[in-house]
Amino acid sequence: MNDNYVQIMNTNNKNSDNNQDYLNILRKIDKKSNVTQRNMASELGISLGKLNYCLIELKKKGLVKIKNFKKNPNKMMYAYILTPKGISIKTKLTINFMKRKMKEYDELKKEISKKN
Repeated sequence: MNDNYVQIMNTNNKNSDNNQDYLNILRKIDKKSNVTQRNMASELGISLGKLNYCLIELKKKGLVKIKNFKKNPNKMMYAYILTPKGISIKTKLTINFMKRKMKEYDELKKEISKKN
């Protein structure tokens, strides 16, 4: 496993929240690549600064390519493109997310059965 993957997939509580943000951003980019950062931040319910920071980190890790439209009069419009590595990490983050949710479900199920 490479360092980029380990940094993103670290599962302590703080990084788990970051992983969720990264996953949400990767999923949003996968669905809608031509969007302003302001709109993306609004749709994701995070601050513009946090989104910008996350996008820069995802770009550094080689998960996202960011291209601007030179002829576009709206210079703030960019295309965010998942790289093959980004698609792979998005899949792994999704699997980890589902595993966490299944574990939480199982724990709740046990807790409820103990009370009954």
